[in-house]
Amino acid sequence: MWENVLHPLRLQNLAREWLLEDTSSFDFGGGVVGDQRCEFTIYMKSPGVLAGIPFVNAIFAELNLQVTWLQKEGDRLRPITEVAKVSGPSKSLLLSERVALNVLSRASGVATAAARMMDIIQKAGWRGTIAGSRKTTPGFRMVEKYALMVGGVDMHRYDLSSMIMLKDNHITLAGSIDQAIKKARQLSGFALKIEVECRSIAEAQEACQSNCDIVMLDNFDPEEGKRAALTLKLQYPNVLVEVSGGITEQNVLLYASPWTDILSSSSLIQGYPTLDFSMKVSPTRGIAHSLDCLD
Repeated sequence: MWENVLHPLRLQNLAREWLLEDTSSFDFGGGVVGDQRCEFTIYMKSPGVLAGIPFVNAIFAELNLQVTWLQKEGDRLRPITEVAKVSGPSKSLLLSERVALNVLSRASGVATAAARMMDIIQKAGWRGTIAGSRKTTPGFRMVEKYALMVGGVDMHRYDLSSMIMLKDNHITLAGSIDQAIKKARQLSGFALKIEVECRSIAEAQEACQSNCDIVMLDNFDPEEGKRAALTLKLQYPNVLVEVSGGITEQNVLLYASPWTDILSSSSLIQGYPTLDFSMKVSPTRGIAHSLDCLD
């Protein structure tokens, strides 16, 4: 399901960039093992949500490797689980190894963190939206945003063209919240939503009066955020209310309220724990029994 939103040429370009970055000139390790054919097994060694398969498929395709996935994207797995079998020339398998594992470990880390936060709010009965933020790793945004979807949360805006977010610096340079929103409407037309980052209830009310679509209550403490969200919903029921700033898995329930539509968190894609994967020569098809791959 999720892989269908990814453009095949984007996947191809990313895979080529990653492989070229990892092997800029000579592959001396590949010269040691040659091009004899063998089969490797990918193991998931941490509990969590498997994510990143389309990106890893693109890596394998660039090296003409054949892969059979034994588990599905989005599966919740316990260690140690075989997730895939990959076959082809040994030097190509080793070229793919670290790049593929890096992608899997990070994508699965994001998806696992997202799924855990979703579990917490769903068990508590809150029915709003959890979203990631744009504080992604440069060059790795597509993977991290995609992994949020696999983990069951909203991507928020993908980039600056996905939605108009007017932050404090925009407002200062434009002169006022009202002026910033008017200019944004002229540029965007009907197609894009406008969100305004607000540091007080007064700023949020001004943004609503100026016909924004979403107000973000930024860095409000939990109780202050709940009071502000209630006030705004009573006055402007059609405006979406987002709360952001310092929200983590440990405190997310403190921010959830019936009047809050969206809780956004940078912790899902900034400082997320990676999962442990390994790629080993398959005992029955490989060069030697239980031979560890080169790092």
